[in-house]
Amino acid sequence: MIKILIADDEKDIRDIVTWYLSREGFQVFAVADGHAAMEIEALHAPDLLLLDVMMPGLSGWEVAKAVNRNVPIIFLTALGAENDRITGFNLGADDYIPKPFSPRELVARVRVILRRNGKLALAGDVLQFSALSIEPGTQKVIFNKERIELSTKEFELLYFLARHPQTIFTREKLTVNLWGYDFEGDERTVDTTIKRIRKKIGSAGDFIKTIRGKGYKFEVDKQ
Repeated sequence: MIKILIADDEKDIRDIVTWYLSREGFQVFAVADGHAAMEIEALHAPDLLLLDVMMPGLSGWEVAKAVNRNVPIIFLTALGAENDRITGFNLGADDYIPKPFSPRELVARVRVILRRNGKLALAGDVLQFSALSIEPGTQKVIFNKERIELSTKEFELLYFLARHPQTIFTREKLTVNLWGYDFEGDERTVDTTIKRIRKKIGSAGDFIKTIRGKGYKFEVDKQ
């Protein structure tokens, strides 16, 4: 599992970033200051660092200087001046995201950097189940050597279920994870989307099991 460290003294930011990254399958370490960040860095060697610049104790810049290995770094900061961005990049930053930012955009940037550094490929980014292949990097689904075209949301739902095989998810849980807390539709959207997925992927749809009274799961041992 890919490990990501988020160091930020704002709890709300730590919580929301942790939630978004965790649902993508990353292991997240969240700390509130630079000294704690250095402890996690030494103990767990995260695959990517998300560092707030202005933190108590050691700043994000000081943490970046002290890191003793080549690891991708994204700075999160309210400092938006050009000189501040240049300072960050001169310290080896791979990206620089001013606050406030979109958590979904941050996740996208994290994935781009990890893919660029070969981390996602090493972590098994492509899911393979018998003749079914699911490739999140290209949103490609292949079954029996034939490519299946899914919409973005259909792909996201299939990939989410496949990434957590044998786990039962309620419609509410799937709605929150795929459409967000502020989604104005209802849980029937999940049913409709899964119906479309099953229709498109044919017999591979047998992987997706309906659990009466509970929700859905991706079943891998009965195909």
